[in-house]
Amino acid sequence: MLAIGYQTPGPIADDASLVDIEQPVPEAQGRNILVAVKAISVNPVDTKIRKTAGPTAGEWKVLGWDAAGTVVAVGSDVVGFKPGDDVFYAGDLRHPGTNAEFHLVDERIVGRKPTSLGFAEAAALPLTAVTAWEALFDRLDIRNPVPGVKPSILIVGGAGGVGSITIQLVRQLTDLTIIATASRPETQEWVRTLGAHHVVDHSKPLAAQVEALGIGAPPFVFSTTNTDAHLAEIVELIAPQGRFAVIDDPGTLDIMPFKRKSISIHWELMFTRSLYETGDMAEQGALLNEVAALVDAGKIQTTLGENYGTINAANLKRAHAHIESGTAKGKIVLEGF
Repeated sequence: MLAIGYQTPGPIADDASLVDIEQPVPEAQGRNILVAVKAISVNPVDTKIRKTAGPTAGEWKVLGWDAAGTVVAVGSDVVGFKPGDDVFYAGDLRHPGTNAEFHLVDERIVGRKPTSLGFAEAAALPLTAVTAWEALFDRLDIRNPVPGVKPSILIVGGAGGVGSITIQLVRQLTDLTIIATASRPETQEWVRTLGAHHVVDHSKPLAAQVEALGIGAPPFVFSTTNTDAHLAEIVELIAPQGRFAVIDDPGTLDIMPFKRKSISIHWELMFTRSLYETGDMAEQGALLNEVAALVDAGKIQTTLGENYGTINAANLKRAHAHIESGTAKGKIVLEGF
């Protein structure tokens, strides 16, 4: 089968940063299903790992943690899927990624593809939807209000992949007032279209802008990008006894300034459940099915921003470079081999 991989981590401009390779088709065993990959999307995690982590000497590292495709084989212990089922999912850090014609994945972290979406549109959703859902409902517990505080949430990085689906989930499933950050006219319009009630510019100090909205201090803050640059502003603007969730990789994260306000700090990594095979690992498959139902009911939409065409090394290199530029709006998707 065709796959895209590399042997030495490094910058995307290197000729060998991503190359087309041939790999054997894996065999479905146990609770794994084998998926014929129809479309993938690219996430910041792809670029981070490509720059820093290599495979065992002489082997290839295949990236990719989003896919939509069709089940072609199932392991002996699989109970939820059969060949012919259309699925979408984000993968597992422990195993080869989705940048390949066929991919093995544990059925517990797989959802049924929304019937109203094509494969490319569906591939834009899984990793970001799982991240957003877990951050909102498992970490921040946004359905549990902070006493005496008007219900609102600040989403830092509202136009990115995670921010784009977070806005929609909050709008459809809660009554929180949504404040999203975006710095360019086109991204500001994008987050308004997705359901943000207010937009503030993250290229300027956030606290004064949030205060000027006149809706009070937000009890919930979800930071998806550049957390270290915004940390002092978040300390100032968040409500006492609020909750703060982080998903990016700040060089340092000094949380002592939050002590005075008794702020709880929450990390979200959507790979934790699969990495440790936690007792609630199947929650990821269940929430993806809920996301699919919301899509098919017309309540949320795909976050596909751009389709870069065929799944190959050249197009993936373009996608990685765009992600690293920090200017992507929504998700970059590739489709077909």
